[in-house]
Amino acid sequence: MALTKYTRDFLENQIDYYISEAQSFRQIVQNYSPEVISIEDATFGIIAGCVYSAFLRAYENEKRTVELDDMQEFNKIIKDKAALIKKAILG
Repeated sequence: MALTKYTRDFLENQIDYYISEAQSFRQIVQNYSPEVISIEDATFGIIAGCVYSAFLRAYENEKRTVELDDMQEFNKIIKDKAALIKKAILG
């Protein structure tokens, strides 16, 4: 089963929100420097993780199980937005 329109829209909105807050997440990561080798990569990971958590929560709320094709579509959405996320992180 593919992502529902509701879930896809929800994920797109989550990504847009985290893009708007990317500099805040970057500041959080900078607090762990020099332990963090790449501030940009760590920030990207946090944002992707937050969106993934929201994705799982949406499925849980709908009492659905995440299937392989759902994960593949989720990954494609993140990959398609990766350049925008990185641009926001770099400021």
